[in-house]
Amino acid sequence: MHPAKDIHVLVLAHPVQGHINPMLQFSKRLASKGLKVTFLIPISTKKSLNLVNASSIQVEYISDGFDNVEADKLSIDEYLDHFRLSASQSLRDFIQKHQSCLENPAKVLIYDSFDYWALNVAIQHGMHGAAFFTQSCVVSWIYYLVHQGTVKLPLEAVDGQGRVVSDPPAMSVLGLNDFPSFVIDVDKYPAILKIVLGQFSNFRKAKWLLFNTLSELEEELVNWMGNHWSMMPVGPTIPSVYMDKRLEDDTDYGLSLFKPEAEACLRWLDSKPPRSAVYVSFGSLASLGEDQMEELASGLRSMKSHFLWVVRESEEKKLPPNFMQELELGNDNKGLVVRWCNQLQVLSHGSVGCFMSHCGWNSTLEALSLGVPMVVMPQWTDQPTNATFVVEVWKVGLRVRANEKGVVTGEEIESCIDEIMDGERGKKIRENSLRWKETAKRAVDEGGSSDKNIQEFVSNVVDLCT
Repeated sequence: MHPAKDIHVLVLAHPVQGHINPMLQFSKRLASKGLKVTFLIPISTKKSLNLVNASSIQVEYISDGFDNVEADKLSIDEYLDHFRLSASQSLRDFIQKHQSCLENPAKVLIYDSFDYWALNVAIQHGMHGAAFFTQSCVVSWIYYLVHQGTVKLPLEAVDGQGRVVSDPPAMSVLGLNDFPSFVIDVDKYPAILKIVLGQFSNFRKAKWLLFNTLSELEEELVNWMGNHWSMMPVGPTIPSVYMDKRLEDDTDYGLSLFKPEAEACLRWLDSKPPRSAVYVSFGSLASLGEDQMEELASGLRSMKSHFLWVVRESEEKKLPPNFMQELELGNDNKGLVVRWCNQLQVLSHGSVGCFMSHCGWNSTLEALSLGVPMVVMPQWTDQPTNATFVVEVWKVGLRVRANEKGVVTGEEIESCIDEIMDGERGKKIRENSLRWKETAKRAVDEGGSSDKNIQEFVSNVVDLCT
């Protein structure tokens, strides 16, 4: 009998695509090692999600408090306060019902570190907590230093080279503008700053600290942070079919906030030569200005390569007039614009040679794990920090630079993509990307660094519950 059989854990996701997917994949890894997993998503309506295949775990929906409240009429502060109060009560109700109905209820709650209030709820109900950090170690370390007061806000350089933090040495690549937007523009995002710093308000009460990264990728930071507290890198949290292929039926994340246009994307990609297309996506949250959309469209039209561009429905009105008609009328089949796609399917397709991205952490890990070179155009939150490491540390991409008006020109976009696809720097970047791909696969395969940490976590839970 499997030692973990019938041992139950609860997993609480934060209801944003880039947070749901990593925790869902981690949950599948736990289930593959014998744990029984109930995955909780605080969301008003299941219609907001496309559930494809998460058969190895049980998915439950709890209220986020917006069943009868119009979220778009609230300020960010009001929205986040309402979510915290409502979701914490929903979690309490779920745990109480779960503990009263089951003979062997869960003793462990794994929670997204953004929802740090969940740890207090778990402790109140006699459970142990495991914080799951969905962002990189370097970004988490920055928030920790700010929370501790080691790094003061507003940010100031500590030396003549514009550096803010010099320890560990890997941090010295970051200039003032490379820090997360929440600590650069402290007055612009006060409510979100409170959340990202709040991750560290009670984290020492958590029994485990889990990070969606691999030890080899952030080795210096992992070792440095490991000297301050016990942590477990367990990533990259990518479906098994793209990595070690050890989990049956794990071919996709399984949940999506938008409906992908999979058939149209794959049919278009299949018609293109190997490594001839650029995939362009800025995730589920980022919103570009009309000037930037026009420059991006201009750059994509002018460059040598084909392009597949994800433009969410809410962003379509910002496209230049006649852009879609020109694409449809063009006989070169140069580009395709879709509202959403299965990103992993696209990135793993042989015709894709470059990923133009906002550099969100999950998208960055996907590109690294699949060996796809990047052109990065960070927008906000952790993206500027991730972009700096993509270019300066891991050397798997190029970063487009904005002009004095804060807009990246079409010429800059065209130049960087052409360099990645056909230039000398592009060759070296491609070599580095393939090397990281192999490293990521080894980390999650049997006996790899992340696999060992996941197994250790499961063993800890088994020992605790038996």
